[in-house]
Amino acid sequence: MPQLRSLSANSPGRRANWKALGLSKEDMEKPKIAVVNSSSELAICYAHLDGIAKIVKEEIRKAGGVPFEVRTAAPSDFITGAAKSGSYILAGRDIIANDIEVQVEAALLDGMICLTSCDKTPPGHLMAAARLNIPTILVIGGYQQAGEIDGEPVDVEDVWSGQVGERFGAKPKFPVADMAENAIRGPGVCAGMATANTMHSVVEALGMALPGHAPVRANSPKMQDNARAAARRIVEMVDEQLLPRDILTEGAFRNAIATVLGVSGSINAIKHLQATAIEAESDIDIFELWEEMSDIPVLSAVRPTGDVRIEQFEDAGGARAILKRLEGRIDTSVMTCTGKTLAENLAGYVIPGPDVIQAMDDPVGKGPAIAILKGNFADTAVVRLGIRDGSRPEEFSGPARVFESTAECMQAIEDGVVKEGDVVISRNQGLKGGPAMGGGASLILFALDAAGLAKTTAFVTDGQLSGLCLKGLTVAEVAPEAATGGPIGKVQDGDIVAISVANRSIDIDVPAEELARREGPGYLNPATGYLSNFREDVRGMETGGVLLPERD
Repeated sequence: MPQLRSLSANSPGRRANWKALGLSKEDMEKPKIAVVNSSSELAICYAHLDGIAKIVKEEIRKAGGVPFEVRTAAPSDFITGAAKSGSYILAGRDIIANDIEVQVEAALLDGMICLTSCDKTPPGHLMAAARLNIPTILVIGGYQQAGEIDGEPVDVEDVWSGQVGERFGAKPKFPVADMAENAIRGPGVCAGMATANTMHSVVEALGMALPGHAPVRANSPKMQDNARAAARRIVEMVDEQLLPRDILTEGAFRNAIATVLGVSGSINAIKHLQATAIEAESDIDIFELWEEMSDIPVLSAVRPTGDVRIEQFEDAGGARAILKRLEGRIDTSVMTCTGKTLAENLAGYVIPGPDVIQAMDDPVGKGPAIAILKGNFADTAVVRLGIRDGSRPEEFSGPARVFESTAECMQAIEDGVVKEGDVVISRNQGLKGGPAMGGGASLILFALDAAGLAKTTAFVTDGQLSGLCLKGLTVAEVAPEAATGGPIGKVQDGDIVAISVANRSIDIDVPAEELARREGPGYLNPATGYLSNFREDVRGMETGGVLLPERD
């Protein structure tokens, strides 16, 4: 056993405090493990984690460690997205990383095991692991059981799209009130390959979770066994001093990118991966790597990309099966939290569901499922393409129809102001302008779809989108954003905006001199309290929106 850093601060006062908590003299010499628990009674995503924490702590003790449970913020889109147009959601990611630092680092604990659940907890945990660089392993918190009506599956995506659709005359498959009563029947994250399950798969692809752990039914016997295995492993990792920065290499990030593309996952993974790389003090450019991996095809069409349910994806092998399919294209020499390489982890593994997770030479659809666009309109912008079967346009040119808020844009759609052929621009929803990418851009996309305009317009925003969003030609996370003087803040009604997926381009047909003369909107949305601090400190999308200052 290496010298434990927890023993470097072994003062009488510290020992007295821990003795009062029930630690024995022998315990003082054992590895001190933080059990990072984002449990919350506010949201069903986290409602089961206290029980999982108990299992983890028991197993750590059996393995020769001493667990200390610590709590963090627990952002959940459907619950803590209620105020300030959802601005607290992305901002919560960085609160989680900071929560962990001020408890785990401040106490000089020896390692941590993170119970990772809703969208912002996986990146928050990864960022903290990369920053602190102490032995860390993540436990996948699992997805919720969806419901059914008349024998047909119903989940939270149906509820959300249905409530927007009703306003615009679309008829949901069942009354929204009935779907809301039946859509969620247990704890865990949203069903489907939205941001949470995308990030759970990313965690495994990076090597920060044990093989075969993502996705998983929340609170199932399998998940509980996974938690026990991770608890035993974290004690071993402290002994081995296997650190996150040994795992979070460029090869690991390439593998994670390939996994997101292979499952046609959420675009939010891009900024979370970039933020994790920044926290690891790495110069990895996720946007550049993304294009290099753009030949990866779609291997499984989980909702919203296709009709595959997340349960089917898990039963077919989940992230582990995706990595096995990608074996000849990714870096299998990378180290993982098992203490073995990815190649060793995949050796002998047989995919149990070949019809659900298809081979590279017989994919569901050609790649990329997500592309990065650049041009005189944006340094970077992200478009989610899903299965590229011609059902969504990939080339578009039309006059801009500019809106300064989601409410204004929604009303214009309802009033028939938005027409076929328009490029709908919704701005002031970026990292600083939102702030924290609040603003509800996803609502606009579902409104366009309900109004029958998703396939005949293009939608462009400097905001972020829910992982449930996959409709029409939608370009999001445009950077630089409007509030910082980006072209999206200077575009005017009638300016021609051209989008080409083939060319990876997004351009505005306005001379550079004219754009330079125009003034952007600045900050239109107020920010108080923590959100004002976030606005002041957050860096651009090229960093994934971290709050850290630039390295000297």
